[in-house]
Amino acid sequence: MIMSSAELYINLANICSNWNALNSLSNGAAGAVVKANAYGLGIKEVGISLAKAGAREFFVAVAEEGAALRRAIGPGPKIYIFSGHMVGDTALLRDFHLIPLINSAKQLLFHLENSSNQLIGIQLDTGMNRLGMEAAEFQELNETISKLKPELIISHLACADDQTHPMNENQLVNFNAMTKDINCKKSLAATGGILLGKQYHFDITRPGIGLYGGNPYSSAKRVIGLKLPVIQIRTVLPGETVGYSNTWTAKKITKVATVSSGYADGIFRSMSNKATLYYNEIPNSIIGRISMDLIGVDVSNCKEDPDYLWLLNGTQSIDDLADEANSIGYEILTALGQRYNRIYI
Repeated sequence: MIMSSAELYINLANICSNWNALNSLSNGAAGAVVKANAYGLGIKEVGISLAKAGAREFFVAVAEEGAALRRAIGPGPKIYIFSGHMVGDTALLRDFHLIPLINSAKQLLFHLENSSNQLIGIQLDTGMNRLGMEAAEFQELNETISKLKPELIISHLACADDQTHPMNENQLVNFNAMTKDINCKKSLAATGGILLGKQYHFDITRPGIGLYGGNPYSSAKRVIGLKLPVIQIRTVLPGETVGYSNTWTAKKITKVATVSSGYADGIFRSMSNKATLYYNEIPNSIIGRISMDLIGVDVSNCKEDPDYLWLLNGTQSIDDLADEANSIGYEILTALGQRYNRIYI
């Protein structure tokens, strides 16, 4: 039977296997970054699996994500909020036992005025200029922060995917200098930082993309497969075109499948006339413009008419597909659409 919706297969066992491997590589303990709905794969399902696997520190972007994760995994593991303590977060932080990573003096003052008895962490800017206190601000608040006994102090590496980039060493030096007088747990490395070496690990590492099968962790097990149903197959004659704006013209008799999915499902228009789908390991090229819900594919190489085609499988990874879109694996994952029938294995 031909399925009506595309199927996104999510291998929770492989996510946990990747976490265990990165935990083993870590000098301290590995936490788990599950922001953006666990990179599009389901914060509830992924969070529960990682907690069962042994993860005890989780990291999310905003308090609402933290609340959803706490509902899923229950009490016990610590949940840190990268955005810190924002206006409107106070009740969520309290009710769901979330730990904000304070990013500025302004946030620290707001926290003390509204949640002085709750745990905090601190985020430092060691050169990325994105989130966190800069050195002068942190030094000025050092005494106050020490008295609060933060659970964790973190920073984030800007160039860890490039192991030879001098920014890595610069940030490590800055982080060591800024935190030398603070007695609490520290965290600097995400996936790329883990691979830089143990001097970057400190007490807790924060793997994210490596859990979900993406670069720079080349040893990661594949986590997802994406299977798209074929709605219709037609024969296109030489000189005929496929899709919007006539961007592809047949040079020979071509068997064309129209599959159910499109840019509304996270398959970017920039993959038009470039990306490949697979049927029994046979490559089949996307032809014409990817539209909102539909994609044209040349299936002339298939001996039989396929009922489905794979966009992500054992042959084509999220990073392979990202290359076709001039993007990154992170964007491929987090763009995965809500219309997919998610199947957890």
